[in-house]
Amino acid sequence: MISTASSSVARHGGVRFAPSRTVTGIAAGTFAALVWATYLIAAKIGTAQGLMPQDIVLLRFATAALVMLPWLWRHDPARLAGIGWRRAAMLATLAGPPFIALSTGAYLFAPLAHGAVIQPSTVTLASMAAAAVLLKERLTRDKLAGVALIVTGLAVIASHAGAMGSPRVWIGDLLFVAAGLSWAAFTVLLKRWNLDALAVTAAVSVVSALAVVPLFLLRGDFSRIAALPISALLVQIVVQGVLSGVLAFVAFGVAVRHLGAAKAGLFPAIVPVATLLIGIPVTGNVPVGFEIIGAALATFGLVTAIGLVRVLFSTSPSTKG
Repeated sequence: MISTASSSVARHGGVRFAPSRTVTGIAAGTFAALVWATYLIAAKIGTAQGLMPQDIVLLRFATAALVMLPWLWRHDPARLAGIGWRRAAMLATLAGPPFIALSTGAYLFAPLAHGAVIQPSTVTLASMAAAAVLLKERLTRDKLAGVALIVTGLAVIASHAGAMGSPRVWIGDLLFVAAGLSWAAFTVLLKRWNLDALAVTAAVSVVSALAVVPLFLLRGDFSRIAALPISALLVQIVVQGVLSGVLAFVAFGVAVRHLGAAKAGLFPAIVPVATLLIGIPVTGNVPVGFEIIGAALATFGLVTAIGLVRVLFSTSPSTKG
């Protein structure tokens, strides 16, 4: 089982220090968001190099399953580490091959900027709404103010990104919305069932691989993957399978357990910012004024919604010793 923040203790001068659940959750959520930004860029590059959504699905879950199988073998493989086959199938439907096919297939119609804005914003808003209705998580003033800032920032980015589309860009946009709603539902189920992050990652990876790999073996269509240069193939394997398929999956599960579904659902708001910044050295595209302003608003909204702004402003030098 994955260790919690209370068990992650460091010693300094004989004093035991344990990072709070909030700090652990924020660190995990931020890491997941940075990996998602990298995944969006890699998926766009992959489709530009000739890969189809089903190819990226195979690379992601075949790799993730191989990474997680040794852990699962030692943790009740018959019951998928306690997740159970029914729950694992539901989670894999929401965050497995269909989700990747939607989010990757959208790039056949829409540019990178649309994916960086529409899908994360859908996750953020849908997760908060679902958590409030289904999980009875309270919508505080901080959350509402943060969401308003996030929506404003994303709208600013989208207003600039809209000029980059093709006549069929709306198809990709709808696919991004569908992918965002799917991940939001996955987020709520993680919190509702209070599942272990490593167990969920192993279960979803293995169930997804069992559904995808046999189909590819029967069809024998590996031509597009085989046509990739070795360096490009290795990048896709590492980003899709290891970083996004395993590490980000675990990190997001930790964020949900420590912060709740509503707050964890805010971390996708970092993705547009991170995508723009990571995209500079990768694609050579430097953010323009609209993108910088929108990114700043979305980031400040995330900080506000999590409650860090209130903590910072409530702490003054006069309160010390």
